[in-house]
Amino acid sequence: MEEIISKRDREKIKIGFGELVRQKRQALGISQEELAFRSGLHRTYVGSVERGERNLSIENVFILAKALECHPRDLIPNLAQKNS
Repeated sequence: MEEIISKRDREKIKIGFGELVRQKRQALGISQEELAFRSGLHRTYVGSVERGERNLSIENVFILAKALECHPRDLIPNLAQKNS
């Protein structure tokens, strides 16, 4: 059976999501610790999300979006824009 999303693209999604979380967090001028506090998630979890090491549940996507004062879609990377 053919993969719907390649392993490489899965990694790109996680890394891209993490980059967008970091950008939104930095735009708000808050630390990972503050984001963790606002979201109710552990600080090390937030750090691993930003590094693209986590495959998040849809619930945590919404939790982070609310803590970052944005819509969840704003955290979803556009793979078509990535050339590598």
